[in-house]
Amino acid sequence: MTNKKPLVVITRKLPDVVETRMCELFDARLNLDDEPFSEEQLQEAVKEADVLVPTVTDRIDARLIGAAGERLKLIANFGNGVDNIDTEAAARAGITVTNTPSVLTDDTADMTMALILAVPRRLVEGAEVLNQTKNWRGWSPTWMLGQRISGKRLGILGMGRIGTAVARRAKAFGLSIHYHNRSRIQQSVEEELEATYWDSLDQMLARMDIISVNCPSTPATYHLLSSRRIKLMRPGAYIVNTARGEIIDEGALIEALETRALAGAALDVFEHEPAVNSRLLELARDNRILLLPHMSSATIEGRIEMGEKVIINVKMLMDGHRPPDRVLPSLA
Repeated sequence: MTNKKPLVVITRKLPDVVETRMCELFDARLNLDDEPFSEEQLQEAVKEADVLVPTVTDRIDARLIGAAGERLKLIANFGNGVDNIDTEAAARAGITVTNTPSVLTDDTADMTMALILAVPRRLVEGAEVLNQTKNWRGWSPTWMLGQRISGKRLGILGMGRIGTAVARRAKAFGLSIHYHNRSRIQQSVEEELEATYWDSLDQMLARMDIISVNCPSTPATYHLLSSRRIKLMRPGAYIVNTARGEIIDEGALIEALETRALAGAALDVFEHEPAVNSRLLELARDNRILLLPHMSSATIEGRIEMGEKVIINVKMLMDGHRPPDRVLPSLA
């Protein structure tokens, strides 16, 4: 290896402490304006860079990877998932892909639990009564009634790190834990959580009070909550999604909410981000659902830890070692 610092192109604004360290270690090209890269800017970046540091807002597809220059050796994703990157195309081109796993588990689980509480208990709707200076007439025994959380059945779709962390929080609130996963979790964890495993997603959906979507976005999970499956759910049920928008058939969800086939939903992610379906916005204005702008993982500590992982992955590869968070196509 030469002493020349690798050119690292970073597509979005990162925490100051992360950018400062990157500038110390690498020839870092920052995005101080935080404007998402255009297709042309991404093409220019992959032609010039030794390392590209994209985020979930950047689509790194086979065509873009095919335009990469010989210098590009690493795509160090600033994110837990890599569904925005064609990992197979990268592997064919000899480009390593890394991510930042195990950093955002608690942050996302905390927000998921907050949404599980917020929608049945009508927290946002209640806050708006005062925030919008509506004429609040005082306490009433039959006003702003929500649903009790304790004793309800929570169905977790995807019992990985985040799903398990959600289950631990939910159990403390008295929820009954159920889950559907590609495979059963360890028996000791299942016993700790008193969790019920459902091999059939259809059967689980038909019996739950709340569904929490915590699985990764893959071709197999695209519209996993399809129109047919949403129709299986109970009219009093809620859906919470802090994973990826495309896991739910958004049109079918909207129809179920508009016809009151579901009691409500809380969404932090959307099928066509950053665009949000106008019908969803209308439901939110009517206090039928709660919408957040993809902020489940948004903590200062989490973003700094993600940046630290990116730095380690870049440094390890440039020093001739295997990055610790390498993602193989079969695991993406």
